[in-house]
Amino acid sequence: MNTRSMDLLKIRPQISSSSLTENMSDNERFQNETLRPIIKLQNNLLLAVFKNYIKKHKNYFLELSLEKKLVYIENAIQKDIKFRNSLKGMVIGQFTVEEYNLYIKDSSALNKRMMNMVIERLKDQVQFFDKPVLV
Repeated sequence: MNTRSMDLLKIRPQISSSSLTENMSDNERFQNETLRPIIKLQNNLLLAVFKNYIKKHKNYFLELSLEKKLVYIENAIQKDIKFRNSLKGMVIGQFTVEEYNLYIKDSSALNKRMMNMVIERLKDQVQFFDKPVLV
């Protein structure tokens, strides 16, 4: 393992609630070993990026009810391809080369897991976006 890989692994947070078992699928193992720690590490960046997304879309999000805000988050990530690809890049850029080689074997399924995790993380912190966004 090269220095970059060791450095990336060193800065990732440990997630005690992520359990690994022998009979879990490769994708579930990748999700728990790689995606969860990276998405947690990137949390502040993901919040800042979505806050900027809100600003670029004229702060419409801020006028919505809580229920509609949750739908908005989901739609923004699922339907705005450029935005989704940007978010994927923030996660994939934190992969080691070894992890990337595992990722490309089933990238479609892992992308779905990744984006669902990002959606849930943003939804769980929706109150963060209620703070005024500078225009």
